[in-house]
Amino acid sequence: MAQQAGSTALQVVEEDDEDGVAVSGALNQYIETLTYIERLHRLILDVIKDEFERLNVIDVNSVQALLLYNIGDNEVTAGELKSRGYYQGSNVSYNLKKLVEAGYISHERCSVDRRAVRISLTEKGRDLRVIVSELWARHIDRVLEDDMLGGGDLPRLGDFLKRLERFWSDQIRYIY
Repeated sequence: MAQQAGSTALQVVEEDDEDGVAVSGALNQYIETLTYIERLHRLILDVIKDEFERLNVIDVNSVQALLLYNIGDNEVTAGELKSRGYYQGSNVSYNLKKLVEAGYISHERCSVDRRAVRISLTEKGRDLRVIVSELWARHIDRVLEDDMLGGGDLPRLGDFLKRLERFWSDQIRYIY
């Protein structure tokens, strides 16, 4: 039996994997897609690291740069960054501490809830965010110039990834 997904047919043919377990062609394609997502995440961190090395920015790592980028012009708490799904608890706390120490982020206690700390970018943090923004702008220029993505490919890819994120979030929240 074959399933249609967009214009690509996924074959649901049983095969044996290296352990002799029967898996479908669709499962193999899903696992391959997961591998690409994982690999792409590591690669984008390497791309940012490479850009910072070229610019001799050595006091911020690529994860911290993405954190600064995602904060943007907002004033947020660490909890809000976690709830948006950007970071895990200990990861965001450690990186925020390092960014405060390096002068990229300012922080102050929330007037309503004294336990919460509101964070925002300093001028130095906004400058670093501009570097990442310019990197993304150069990327999209190249992607469009090289015709890497056809007309509606980028929006369709984004829609697919949003649906996949929603599916995975549901798997965490609900047991069926």
